[in-house]
Amino acid sequence: MEWVLNEEQEMLKTMARDFIAKECQRAHIRAMLDDEVGYSPVLWKKIAELGWLGLTLPETYGGAGMSFRDLAVLCEEMGRALLPAPFISTVVFGGMLINAYGTEEQKKEWLPKIINGEVIVSPALLEEDGDLWPGGINMRAIARDGEFSLTGTKLFVTDARAATHFVVAARTEKTDNPEDGITLFLVDAKEWGIFIKSLGSMDLLRKQYEVEVTRVAVPVSNIIGGVNKGWPILKQIATVAAAVLSAEMVGGMEWVLDTTVAYTKDRIAFGVPIGSFQAIKHQCADMKTALEYSRSLMEWAAEAIKDNDPDAPLAVSMAKAYCGDSYRFMTNRGVQIHGGIGFTWDHDMHLYFKRARSSDTAFGDANYHRELLAKHFDKHMGGSTVRGRGAMMMM
Repeated sequence: MEWVLNEEQEMLKTMARDFIAKECQRAHIRAMLDDEVGYSPVLWKKIAELGWLGLTLPETYGGAGMSFRDLAVLCEEMGRALLPAPFISTVVFGGMLINAYGTEEQKKEWLPKIINGEVIVSPALLEEDGDLWPGGINMRAIARDGEFSLTGTKLFVTDARAATHFVVAARTEKTDNPEDGITLFLVDAKEWGIFIKSLGSMDLLRKQYEVEVTRVAVPVSNIIGGVNKGWPILKQIATVAAAVLSAEMVGGMEWVLDTTVAYTKDRIAFGVPIGSFQAIKHQCADMKTALEYSRSLMEWAAEAIKDNDPDAPLAVSMAKAYCGDSYRFMTNRGVQIHGGIGFTWDHDMHLYFKRARSSDTAFGDANYHRELLAKHFDKHMGGSTVRGRGAMMMM
């Protein structure tokens, strides 16, 4: 099944590619590799002025009121260019989360600030075991005089130094069922008691940090979705984030294929372009096939979320698993076909190679999502196989 882009989506795609090519050239991306914060406030302001931060948010709050499929189109172009900006974390865990589960007061207060680029949001969810599952959330949140005091440590927090606020998952009640007693808080990153430490990560364009929280007071008005009601919300928003990452991965795969095919036409060996060799043709054909299957699954996932389809989690797991495997496969082949230059620092292929690994791991790697699919089919086919919880790492 193929979903053809409409005229408005084609215009969005063209505008995004032209803007990124002009404002986010390779020299800028290389500079962000060594930048402590990892993004440019000047570029972020331009992105906000284009309305991208509020692309799917209601016009009532200053958003564009467009669909999730439109957002997927935009994220493809960002993934193609490896745009270094806290876009996914802010749009998904800021705007979309508050719009879906926040109170009217929270929407009026926070959505306009997110849309205009004033507020940057980062999800602080994972802890010591590195898995996103209810039993892994142990940060304490103790109620005191109309507010909660948070204490604990979050790991693998993406864009932490860029963030003005964190969405923090903390335990407000200890219960026999670990899914109960989890609450989501919107926490000011500049509060006393918050300490941020850089973590060494393979993907230098998507930096990760350790965030230590010590007795940080958060008002009740900054609770998203209600006390002890955080886990179902977190599961839903993580599904959305996985779909957005799938779109970003498809964009990255497209760059890898285009760059590799162009190289096979220019690289001369034994007096002819290496693209004329049967072995190279086969590898490029396999890469093209992987890209097209990935795109089809990603489009299904995006359309399912847009239409609130009950099968959306199933579609997202299929897309995330296949895109994760395919992106890693394609960057492997890209490096191989480029030969010795494929993994040199001067060539950009290694940036995509690393992004493929970090994106595959974020919000559940391919094995994790295949596990979800297996459990789904076991349940609907009457199976009784018992499986583990798997790993669902953050960005």
